[in-house]
Amino acid sequence: MTKLTHLNDAGQAEMVDVTAKSMTERVAVAEATVTMQPATLKLIMEGGHKKGDVFTVAKIAGVQAAKQCANLIPLCHPLMLTSIKVDLQADEANSRVIIQSRCKLAGQTGVEMEALTAASVAALTIYDMCKAVDKDMVIGDIRVLEKRGGKSGHWQADSVVEREHG
Repeated sequence: MTKLTHLNDAGQAEMVDVTAKSMTERVAVAEATVTMQPATLKLIMEGGHKKGDVFTVAKIAGVQAAKQCANLIPLCHPLMLTSIKVDLQADEANSRVIIQSRCKLAGQTGVEMEALTAASVAALTIYDMCKAVDKDMVIGDIRVLEKRGGKSGHWQADSVVEREHG
């Protein structure tokens, strides 16, 4: 079994030393979903929510969250992100919003945590803005879809590979 990277030889938590790692372009894509009542999704899509444009606010919250990741997750490195994208898509058939975030940089460590944080906080923002009209919303399926760069190269979640190939 592979050793956990955030534990030292004594089993104590510590930040990974990335000093000797190569600078490479690193990209991570993450996803989250917010499932809700069809009427709530319709309200969001038609722009009729009294709190304003839910998708725009959630997108901005996701971008801000990615930039704050090292302040939220104790052993994350502070990173100089060069690109953060947060996209939201209404999935009417399943009465949910699909959130995808993409973070990128040239650096010595990956950006999976930043992408996950962006997607998660965008989902939390949707929940916060819509909880008055739909208390049964469910945030779920938070996961990394893809990562590129570094020693481990390119990786995609099995479900993404299946969707692309078949």
